[in-house]
Amino acid sequence: MARRQLGHVIDVYLNHLAVERGTARNTLDSYARDLRRYRAFLEARQRTDVADVSDGDVREFVLAMREGTAEHPALAESSVARTLVAVRGLHRFAVREGLVEHDVARDVRPPRNARRLPKALPVSDVLRLLDMPPIEGDRALRDRALLELLYSTGARISEAIGLDLDDIDDQQRTIVLDGKGGKQRIVPIGRPALDALEAYLVRARPALATRGRGTSAVFLNARGGRLSRQGAWQVLKVNAERAGLSGAVSPHTLRHSFATHLLEGGADVRVVQELLGHSSVATTQVYTLVTVNTLREVYATAHPRAREARSQAPGRESPTGGPRPPADGDGPHRGP
Repeated sequence: MARRQLGHVIDVYLNHLAVERGTARNTLDSYARDLRRYRAFLEARQRTDVADVSDGDVREFVLAMREGTAEHPALAESSVARTLVAVRGLHRFAVREGLVEHDVARDVRPPRNARRLPKALPVSDVLRLLDMPPIEGDRALRDRALLELLYSTGARISEAIGLDLDDIDDQQRTIVLDGKGGKQRIVPIGRPALDALEAYLVRARPALATRGRGTSAVFLNARGGRLSRQGAWQVLKVNAERAGLSGAVSPHTLRHSFATHLLEGGADVRVVQELLGHSSVATTQVYTLVTVNTLREVYATAHPRAREARSQAPGRESPTGGPRPPADGDGPHRGP
């Protein structure tokens, strides 16, 4: 039947998304590209009618996306998952329209994304960022306070820019953070961060506040309003460049560094979970993988038997025949 031809069904489905669902143009364009690739794959297997497609065909398509073909390179797991969303939507639509009886893509699951280890800076790099020579100006004091707070508390950037004046308790040396899902938590704040905050609040914030309409926000922009997420990212970018740090440094990099350095210093993972505001300890445990990698490097350079094995490995011996020196970056957390 002509109405069940793959090309026709795809066109009708995309039109349905545009007209009846109001799907955004960028999403429609992505779906169209993904479904063109799906159609080409199926037609190469002589599947031109949507009723001819089996769940095995869908699974083979997922495998082809992951491993690549002569016509197409392998896709990242996130791209495979996105394409599968379009494919599953197409087959659900075909069932609803009465073109086929069974949804052959329903039980085909996207690949699980490989968990990326969080990127943490070495302690030495964090100290370079925080201990740069001060520059003059209200915003410079604000930036210093923001950087110190992010590393001292592990706050998400949204939590930091969402801080209000009454969230700071300088007597108890704590702040109240509004986390995901409206969950509040009280976290300690280290003396360097508290001193930087006090300097900003006393010497810089009043001048910034006169330019706005009045807000209880701690961190203000040049117009006296609450600092935006984009503004906070710019603070990190500019100051990381000043400190000569290579690679991308984001507000979340300081959060990752906070967690990693605490765990390397012997903090219990469940305490770090509470400080980060993670609902599950499994989320926090990804940081332990980073510290295990660090421990492995230290072991490889410090343990006598490990040194012996390294010296026997081709290309691993140092010019003096001894082990390589330990990597830079060990040091205490800038905490209370």
